[in-house]
Amino acid sequence: MKPSHGPDRLDDDDYPAYTMGRAAEMIGATPGFLRAVGEAGLITPLRSDGGHRRYSRYQLRIAARARELVDQGTPVEAACRIVILEDQLDEALRLNAELRRAEDA
Repeated sequence: MKPSHGPDRLDDDDYPAYTMGRAAEMIGATPGFLRAVGEAGLITPLRSDGGHRRYSRYQLRIAARARELVDQGTPVEAACRIVILEDQLDEALRLNAELRRAEDA
């Protein structure tokens, strides 16, 4: 079980460490863009006790990919769907490689 605080969470890609303003700044987007990708179902930020959105590094990578597609002219909803499919494909390829390694062992 991971501790809920301390240095381990700094290495945790899923730890919601970034506020909306900081997250938007890090990926070169606006808070409105982060809200839009949230509404499109791409990412679901956690909420602080005060109700503020908090983002993880993993969520920021996903949002940054969507931003790249939007910058190329893809509508936000389509960009979000593409990123979801890319993420699912990456996971399927990872699982497939893992199963092949287990077969070969």
